[in-house]
Order: sequence, then structure tokens, then C-alpha cells
Amino acid sequence: MTVHPSLQTYADAWTHAIEAISELVRPLAESDWNRPTPCPGWSVRDVVSHVIGLECEQLGDPRPIHSLPRDLRHVVDEPSRYMEVQVDVRRHHTSPEMTAELEYTVIRRSRQLRNEKRDPQSEVGRGPYGEAVTLETALRLRAFDLWLHEQDLRTALRTPGNLDSPGAYVTRDLFLAALPKIVAKKAGAPAGTAVVVDVHGPVEFLRTVRVDASGRGSIDGTPSLGPAVTLATDWETYIGLAAGRVRPRHVGDRLKVEGDQELAEAILREFAVTP
Repeated sequence: MTVHPSLQTYADAWTHAIEAISELVRPLAESDWNRPTPCPGWSVRDVVSHVIGLECEQLGDPRPIHSLPRDLRHVVDEPSRYMEVQVDVRRHHTSPEMTAELEYTVIRRSRQLRNEKRDPQSEVGRGPYGEAVTLETALRLRAFDLWLHEQDLRTALRTPGNLDSPGAYVTRDLFLAALPKIVAKKAGAPAGTAVVVDVHGPVEFLRTVRVDASGRGSIDGTPSLGPAVTLATDWETYIGLAAGRVRPRHVGDRLKVEGDQELAEAILREFAVTP
């Protein structure tokens, strides 16, 4: 238990996901650490390195002083460069080194969360985009990130599971919070538009994004009688699209689109929430 009830949901999701990651990688053979994941340019080792690195930063450990190679094609901007440092510095670590560091990091972070006394709204640093981050936001984002990377590892290792674990619901809420901006601003849906997103599977939901007269988007759980667009898919496909792991053209057989095709294509082009 944490000392702040508002953090408990995220602490539980964080714990469940990072323990699942530890269980997944603990028995791996050395060759399995090199398997590619859905994250561009990242192997199993790289995803775990990313997890370790960001959790160490949450602990206040200094970032490594490390120069990146120039031939990493998936490093395309400053945020990806920021993330890559913690990955590349561990790229030649062995399986025992990786699992030992991960387990030690989990112990340290678990202790930190149990003893957390800072106010949830206190600023704890800045994200890679320079934005101020509160303790509550930081933990929510770590739970989200860990669950997504747990799924990346499961895909790479062909070990599906935990699609409806606590982190799945944290992820759902973060993805849904981004939908109004995606529909109203990025896709340019006109005023008065309603767009329905219908997802089935281990995590089910139906949400309507509405664009008001001023062009501002909002989201609710009330069905629309005449939506401009309806997007229906399964939870795993929704994760892949919203996390940028798959492109709409690659999952057309799992994605049902009704209504204004041009608007639907514009929405799907902007659907990915993660960089």
C-alpha cells in the first residue's frame, strides 16, 4: 500500500506489470534476448533496458553519460534520442546482468512506492518533451508504459496474456483521453460531428467523441444516433493502433469502418498516441 489513496491504482498496475515482465524474462536463453519486438529497432533486451533505465530515473539515479552511434535509424528526434541512451548503454549486457539489474531495480522502486510521502500533485521533474510532471502523472505514465512493454515482450516471446490486467485499464483511460484531440484537432472533424469507437474483447467499451460548435472535442459513453464515423475493432488491435505498433492498412481485416471514409482515414492516420 502507498500512503496516498490516489496513487494506489497506478501503484497496483505498476507492480503487476513489472512483476510480469520479470517473470517473462527470468528464464530466457541468451538468444531470446535478441528477439525483435513491435517497438521499432528494439529487441527484448532493449525493451527491458528501457524499463530499467526509466525506473532508475524515477529513483533519482543520474542518467548515463553515453554517446549514441550514428547508425540507429529508429532514433529520429530528441525524445527518441533521450530514450535511446538508457537502452544503448546496456546493449551488450548478458542475460544474467539484465535479470539481476531488473530485479534489483524492482526491489528499490517497490520500496520507494511503499514509503512515498510526497504530495501526489508535487512536481517531480520534466518529461522528455519538457513538460512538468507531477508524482501522480509520473506513476500513471510508468504504469501505462510498463503494461505496453509487457505486451511488446509477450508478442516477441509468443506468450500472450494479461490483456485485462490492472495496467490495461490505465492504458485504456490514457488512450481514450487522447481521442477528442485526435478527432477534433488532428483529424479536423467539423463542428457537430460525432465519432463512435466500439471495442470488444478482454477490455470492452463504447465511446462517442463529439465536436462542439467551437470545434472542441469531448468524449462520453452515450451512443450517438447518427455518427459520422463508427470504428469497431478488438482490444488487441486497438492497442496496436493507439500505441503505434501497427498501421491501419495492416489490420484492415480486424477493423470495421462505417460512415465518412475520408474522415475515418484522417482519424486513423492520427490514431497513435505514443511517439
